[in-house]
Amino acid sequence: MAKNLVYDIHDKPKFSQLIVFAIQQLLAIMAATITVPMIVGNGMSTSAALFGAGIGTLVYQLFTKFRSPVFLGSSFAFIGSMVAAFAGAVGNVSLGYLGLIIGAAFAALVYVIIALIVKFAGTKWINKIMPAAVIGPTVALIGLSLAGAAVNDVFSYGAKVSFGTSSYFEMTPAIWVSFICAIVTFFVVVLCSVYGKNMIKLIPFIIGILAGYATGLVFTLIGIATSNEALMIIDFAPFKALVADGVSIKTFLSIPEFTFVEAFKGLSDFRADYLVTVLIAYVPVAFVVFAEHLADHKNLSTIIEKDLIEDPGLHRTLLGDGVGSFAGALFGGCPNTTYGESVGCVAITRNASIITITTTAFIAILISFIAPFVAFLDSIPGCVMGGVCVTLYGFIAVSGLKMIQKVDLEDNANLFTVSAILIPGIGGMAMAIGGKVFITNIACALILGIITNIILHKKDKSEQ
Repeated sequence: MAKNLVYDIHDKPKFSQLIVFAIQQLLAIMAATITVPMIVGNGMSTSAALFGAGIGTLVYQLFTKFRSPVFLGSSFAFIGSMVAAFAGAVGNVSLGYLGLIIGAAFAALVYVIIALIVKFAGTKWINKIMPAAVIGPTVALIGLSLAGAAVNDVFSYGAKVSFGTSSYFEMTPAIWVSFICAIVTFFVVVLCSVYGKNMIKLIPFIIGILAGYATGLVFTLIGIATSNEALMIIDFAPFKALVADGVSIKTFLSIPEFTFVEAFKGLSDFRADYLVTVLIAYVPVAFVVFAEHLADHKNLSTIIEKDLIEDPGLHRTLLGDGVGSFAGALFGGCPNTTYGESVGCVAITRNASIITITTTAFIAILISFIAPFVAFLDSIPGCVMGGVCVTLYGFIAVSGLKMIQKVDLEDNANLFTVSAILIPGIGGMAMAIGGKVFITNIACALILGIITNIILHKKDKSEQ
């Protein structure tokens, strides 16, 4: 067992503990997974996206022989692609949900092709173009680039006010309530993780979320009693919707609106030239997500002290991610990707048990049919999840910085390589090409870092 782990990959916690650990993983990835379909809109189902994430994770585990402890959730990188595939019509024709499935198939094909190349060419070439000086700052950047999202969640009931070139949050009563709930959540997670004993140390996120929710509930009840809307931080609308038409079996059980069912409605409007639009929207992003896939697995390898690039092998993780992504889109419309939140949860709780991840996938599938539980998850205030995300995203960033510690920064070649990634990435160097292809700041920074590393270290080799 790795020295820094409480549960190693093949360890099996007690059943009662296992369920709690799995729910904690689910809570860690929940907000982001259901946010993607909400952003894309067009009637996409959040419960179907949750079902698709569970299915995608199981597919990934099968391909990786149950050796890689990470959950797959809806990918933010494909949001622009999904919007283009959904509404980007050829002439007057839009394929809607069918476009989402076709696009996911193109993305999966990219993963399969890269996996085959890795299978026959090996991984040494990847290690050469992406050494620690490249992967370390990229992992750090993944966490740092999410910092703004975490802070916006903390102050989720307010808006930024511009002041010259800067901006700040005006501390209104509503924002104070949001801030207090986030801080309570944050400190409960931190204190449980650092000072907690036994089970408490292993479930800091569950305890933190419940503490933040309870705090928000107290404010909300006071707000209702005093008719003060600023204090009503918890929205009970998801629960009200369940009983709007009376209590029945549908109140407790509901079938998600699966993408493949809706997709059949667009078959009659299919046109071959539409494929070009979808291909342009998805394929470039798939190459970008490949780079993030590599960074996530390098980071996870450091945490569990096992090189996942070698065992089960990068070709298997790529196949699992690609096919799992397509499976997720088939049911939920959203291509999946390995989640930094899941990696952060493994790092903080020191629980890398594969059976925990597998159980999480089954629970995700199960609760997508249980309406009250989905309603509860939908009612968790954004500020509470913001308090959790401060710790999760922070752990991702610090994991990358730990990789940089192993790099000789006295060597200017390494120094400039790291700089070429961090500064453009944090500065927001993102590009939209032709209105169809969106390259994230992480992808732009990584590409620039790889090119810088190759040029500068080629010079070193010529001198040697």
